[in-house]
Amino acid sequence: MDEAPASRDIERGHSPSRGHVIGEGLAWTARWSLRFLLVAAALTLLGLLSVWLWAIVFPVFLGLVIATVLEPPVTRLRRRGVPAALATALVLVLGLGVLGGIVALIAPAVAGQAPAIVQGAIQGIQQIQNWLQGPPFNLGASQIGGYVQMATERLQQSAGQIATGVLTGVTTVANGVVNAVLALVLAFLFVKDGPKFLPWLQRVAGPTSGGHLAEVGRRSWRSLGGFIRSQAIIGFVDAVFIGIGLVIFGVPLALPLAVLTFFGAFIPIVGALVAGALSVLIALVVQGLGTAIGVLILILAVQQIEGNLLQPLVQGRGLGLNAALVILAVTAGSSLAGIAGAFLAVPVAAVIAEILRYIGQQIDVRTGERAASPDEAAASETPEPDEEPTGVRPVEEALGTQDGRPEGASPDTPLDTRADTPPDTPPDTPPDTPPDSQADPGVPSRDGAPEGRGGSGSSLRS
Repeated sequence: MDEAPASRDIERGHSPSRGHVIGEGLAWTARWSLRFLLVAAALTLLGLLSVWLWAIVFPVFLGLVIATVLEPPVTRLRRRGVPAALATALVLVLGLGVLGGIVALIAPAVAGQAPAIVQGAIQGIQQIQNWLQGPPFNLGASQIGGYVQMATERLQQSAGQIATGVLTGVTTVANGVVNAVLALVLAFLFVKDGPKFLPWLQRVAGPTSGGHLAEVGRRSWRSLGGFIRSQAIIGFVDAVFIGIGLVIFGVPLALPLAVLTFFGAFIPIVGALVAGALSVLIALVVQGLGTAIGVLILILAVQQIEGNLLQPLVQGRGLGLNAALVILAVTAGSSLAGIAGAFLAVPVAAVIAEILRYIGQQIDVRTGERAASPDEAAASETPEPDEEPTGVRPVEEALGTQDGRPEGASPDTPLDTRADTPPDTPPDTPPDTPPDSQADPGVPSRDGAPEGRGGSGSSLRS
């Protein structure tokens, strides 16, 4: 079949016809379209499997994220001689203790300041009613009461749906607790047995594919760990400054809002926006418009410091993801799995970006556009065959040549595989044995007659 007539015409010195050029272009497009469809089908199938197995996939992803936080202190303890299981357990218990302490600090603040927030909300609703009664709306109290009555009736009609939503929420909370416990167990196992995973993967996948998979795994782990740690530092700084500002402005729930700002940092862009909007809303309800504007200015100033100073200083080039891609990833994750999906969207996107970056580097190496780094070269090269057992030398090495004959011997010289014979002892006669008492069976000569070791054409001794 003539697959490239235009190229053949050029090799013959003829100009290719227009039909040949168009045919080659269409054939190239068809081949790549088929490949693209196959790749898209494989990715779609992978996505469907992830959705069907979300009860397994989500704890695994969450466990990996937790493991990136636990791994650095566990590694330090292991270097000091602490067993892996004990070091992991100590760090995990310490982390749970810190988290429990934060909850213990937040709970009394929320319980103590909740009445003030409720009272502020009631006053805010009254202010809204007064505003609606004045110009330009000029709504009477009866009209406002009618709207309130309509809203109440709507709520009563939706009582069944609200009850179903409450039950669904309780089920979701229970599932969240189960997933959290499972993620902690998986994180413990990931950190304790993590150093054994990549060697096992290389043995299972083979020398070449295993090397690439191991390198991608190392890069993805570094990228994921760097993202989590840098976001933790940025979130801590944001929480400290915003918390101090809320305390200065006298906004209730300053500590819970600061903690929410810290955890919101793990959802880039969107998390800071939601935490800041909630702080402004509480300030508006409780303290009024002036305080709300002051809180808004404070949050915008902290966000500018974060974007222009902290992120370049802590993250460097960061994840290499455009802000639009981050927003799209968070939107897709939240639409598929709610808050959990929004939390995991950026780490998953960072790992995918690292995989694509490695593939692009391998393409550049193969096309000669860049030289391979030591890690890439180690991942690409095929290991040599297994070495010989200790103390056993190949015949060729023992005799000094590759074909098993002594150096300088003609091709007709018979092979001698007894490489360990002492150099001062004739090869035909073992030590302490008279020459005449040792028979050598020899090897066949070219004409089929037996031929002894002593020389060409000698007969066997009886």
